[in-house]
Amino acid sequence: MEWTPEELERKKELAFHYRKILELLGEDPEREGLIKTPERVAKAMMFLTKGYKEDPGAILSSAIFIEDYKQMVIVKDIDFFSMCEHHMLPFFGKAHVAYIPDNAVTGLSKIPRIVDVYARRLQIQERMTTQIKKCIQKTMKPLGVMVVIEAQHMCMQMRGVEKQNSITTTSDFTGVFNQAKTREEFMNLIRGRN
Repeated sequence: MEWTPEELERKKELAFHYRKILELLGEDPEREGLIKTPERVAKAMMFLTKGYKEDPGAILSSAIFIEDYKQMVIVKDIDFFSMCEHHMLPFFGKAHVAYIPDNAVTGLSKIPRIVDVYARRLQIQERMTTQIKKCIQKTMKPLGVMVVIEAQHMCMQMRGVEKQNSITTTSDFTGVFNQAKTREEFMNLIRGRN
């Protein structure tokens, strides 16, 4: 990966602070296993938060095609990883996205890409769900959008209540998905039921 001068400076400053964190935790950042840890963590955090520098609307609109299709388009089981903004611990799971076109469709790979853009920011699951929905609605202007996200949160599994098997599900929708029958069709399709 090519680093810009600005990114190199940011990485250097992040590494400096992670070194200080190690010291505050009682570790010796000079011991063999930790010498390169501050730089590795800095690089990891820059990757895990690169969504701040990406424009999901531009990604989506780069592949919009006029098509006379007005049935549901679903991209399901989109794997994602994000970082909880409250504890900076990972949460991860699957996003399911549907839209009903109004004479415009997008390249199918664009939906997972916008999920990744929003996931690669410090997040909460509820906001991420709504951001994906709003981006698709604003950019494509379909007849409706629905997003369902199912995720496991390490802040609930590693600390706090320590519930290992809990799954959090969020949903948001617009337009024709305000009709219970349309939402039910989407839910049945992502669950594999006819």
